[in-house]
Amino acid sequence: MSARDTALAVLIACRRQDAWSDGAMKRRIAADRLDRRDAALAARLCYGVLQNRLLLDYWIGLFLKTKQKDLHPAVPDILRLAVYQLRFMDKVPASAAVNEAVEQTKRLVNSRAAGLVNGVLRNMLRQPELLTLPEDLSIRYSHPRALVDLLRQNVGEDRLEPLLQAHNSVPPVYLQINTLRADADGVLAALEGEGLTAAPHAWLPDCLELRGGSVEQIAVWQEGKVYVQDPAARLAVLATNLQPDMRVLDCCAAPGGKSFAAAICMENRGELISCDIHPHKIELIEKSAARLGLSGVRACVKDASEYDPAWDGGFDAVIADVPCSGLGVIRKKPDIRYKDLTQLAGLPAVQRRILETQARYVRPGGVLLYSTCTILKLENEEQIAAFLGDHPEYRAEPFSLPGGLAAPEGMLTLLPSVHDTDGFFIAKLRRMP
Repeated sequence: MSARDTALAVLIACRRQDAWSDGAMKRRIAADRLDRRDAALAARLCYGVLQNRLLLDYWIGLFLKTKQKDLHPAVPDILRLAVYQLRFMDKVPASAAVNEAVEQTKRLVNSRAAGLVNGVLRNMLRQPELLTLPEDLSIRYSHPRALVDLLRQNVGEDRLEPLLQAHNSVPPVYLQINTLRADADGVLAALEGEGLTAAPHAWLPDCLELRGGSVEQIAVWQEGKVYVQDPAARLAVLATNLQPDMRVLDCCAAPGGKSFAAAICMENRGELISCDIHPHKIELIEKSAARLGLSGVRACVKDASEYDPAWDGGFDAVIADVPCSGLGVIRKKPDIRYKDLTQLAGLPAVQRRILETQARYVRPGGVLLYSTCTILKLENEEQIAAFLGDHPEYRAEPFSLPGGLAAPEGMLTLLPSVHDTDGFFIAKLRRMP
């Protein structure tokens, strides 16, 4: 099975089953038994097509004599995959991209459709001057127009295009150092010995940027010296200012990164309860905590919106990274951009129920940390303003973070186009003694 076939299979699964590309890609790579190099190529092809789908369709439409909706459903997938290679991957020979697309069409559709695919791609190669970038930001950056308008309302006109451009970039992979077992210099040397390249993060201590490759099969991972986490998520934990011997609750924890960062800040002393509503995710948290040697992490199934009187006022800090629209992680999950925005309408109510519940668990003088991986004010600043209006016992507390980041009003929004992190919101709330 070639990397192109794997990428095409994932694109088809996303279309047919409305599957998320990252999960579908992991399953397909395992099923097709791709080596590290082919797995990386398959992922780049698939995510590249999803990141640029509207633009690819615009270009393809210039050379089609029929409407795309009248084609066999697999044909647009095959064409997008080929055109992405032709336009965005200089090292892929044009002949290889075209020939593979024709063969895929013969296998999945028929010879007549293969002739159409061949004709479209050959004409495209003959007339590259037609493949210009349109002025329309929606098509140029492949964001549905409704999403472009929504983002404009939330970040402003000046920041809109850089944000759309960032969404189509390749996101870095960041390794956070488990400082209870290793230091950055030792991990860098170990990675180099494994043939992997990494570099210290520009401004976040104990964080490395991995430049290509996977870490899950190498020694530093298996020995629990590192874990994968975007700087934004770790910054949320740093804002909480956790100390050893605290009692901390991470109420929406899966896959566990904030719990691990918190336990490391606490030097694995104290108690950290790591909760999630999905039972199968608890095992994943427990397995990762054991790999990292974080014996203070206790994982359990819990609905963050349902009040437990046994926990009332029982925690020094509560971390509430609530379910959200996910519009801050589009560059990692490019298919989020194509989801129906009307499905987001109920999220603020869910977030408010969780916030109300978790606020009851914070002891007087303790901290409630609210975060999301979205940049929508309705889910962020407006949510916090409404909560504080109803809860005079809480105050927003200023905080500062590495990299010169400061939140004088107790709230901070991170943007991939500005901070090279996930789009993320952090609010630190202090319960008055």
